[in-house]
Amino acid sequence: MAFTIALAGKGGTGKTTIAGLLIKYLVDKGKSPILAVDADCNANLNEVLGLEVKDTLGTAREDMKKGKVPSGMTKDVFMSMRLEEAVAEEENFDLVVMGQPEGAGCYCAANSLLTNFLERLVGNYQYVVMDNEAGMEHISRLTTHNVDVLLIVTDASRRGLQAGLRINELARELNIGVGKSYLIMNRLKGEPEPIVLDLLKNDGLELAGTIPDDEMVYKFDLQGKPTITIDTDNPAVRSAFAIFDKVLA
Repeated sequence: MAFTIALAGKGGTGKTTIAGLLIKYLVDKGKSPILAVDADCNANLNEVLGLEVKDTLGTAREDMKKGKVPSGMTKDVFMSMRLEEAVAEEENFDLVVMGQPEGAGCYCAANSLLTNFLERLVGNYQYVVMDNEAGMEHISRLTTHNVDVLLIVTDASRRGLQAGLRINELARELNIGVGKSYLIMNRLKGEPEPIVLDLLKNDGLELAGTIPDDEMVYKFDLQGKPTITIDTDNPAVRSAFAIFDKVLA
């Protein structure tokens, strides 16, 4: 069974960049094959990884619901074909993009096929890294696979931390079997404020570590360059790798 690591956090905290660095870490450690899942509606994990996305699982689901299945082809075969086409392949990892959430109407049949496909797909990988939006609706699709580690990414602000704590509370409410949750504070300028650490202590959410604000990471993101290619000597990358050493030990 694949070891599943999910990332969540409010927009703008850099969780997608950290998801890319986690995949870089796993590849460097020889922990492949890896399945990257972009479950954020604002999908851009492919840019971080330097992959082109031609289709999404959401598009396939929409087409099935709208009756775009060719004559003579069953819905099961159509979905299987489309979903396999939606997997972007790299040497040590693959990427699948969930796409937009459902529109109006019943998606029960399409969602059932989608869930079954994800369950079969996950079984082919050693690790699954899921970049997720704050609501985490897509994590619950992995119905037979627990989330071994949930990484909640926040910035150093009180509001950012409170959002992270709400995400942690939501994760407890969903039936996704989180093994362990950690907080990562990203883009820090200096050390975390004592009030932030007090909030963490009161909640019981463990701080895995901090990642400094870094000009190189900012430039890669601004220029649309895959941050997975940043040198491992970069301070932000080193800090991220130290966190992954801790949470995946």
